[in-house]
Amino acid sequence: MTEIGREPEPVLPFLRRFYEFVIPLSWPVVRIACGMHLVIHGWGKILRGGTVSNSTIAFGIFLTFIEFFGGICISIGLFTRFFAAAAAIEMGYLTFIQYWANGYGWRTDGYEYVMMWGTLAFAIALRGGGPYSVDRALGREL
Repeated sequence: MTEIGREPEPVLPFLRRFYEFVIPLSWPVVRIACGMHLVIHGWGKILRGGTVSNSTIAFGIFLTFIEFFGGICISIGLFTRFFAAAAAIEMGYLTFIQYWANGYGWRTDGYEYVMMWGTLAFAIALRGGGPYSVDRALGREL
């Protein structure tokens, strides 16, 4: 992996050891937050029968699979790039096809919320599972 530069020096040097300890933990926190968000929404779709309004049953099942099972995989870091890319594509669809006409604000059914999660999923797809992931433990990525 290419290093862009080195970490900046902390203003408070006594925090260096703390930062060195927590920096590797930051990516799993991001991955788990995104994955669990997807799991919760996917579980809601399972409870409703896996369909969403204005969609075919197959498309609803696909979205449910990406959100529920993909969210679990993103959280644990298994097939991370694949499922994060699929979630980013889903959120892109929702942003531009479902919610764009409603404007930006999430309180008016706008695209703000899904665009934010889609951007996060895209970043995870670019980075992969990172440290403390099943992908890393296996030594392979999908």
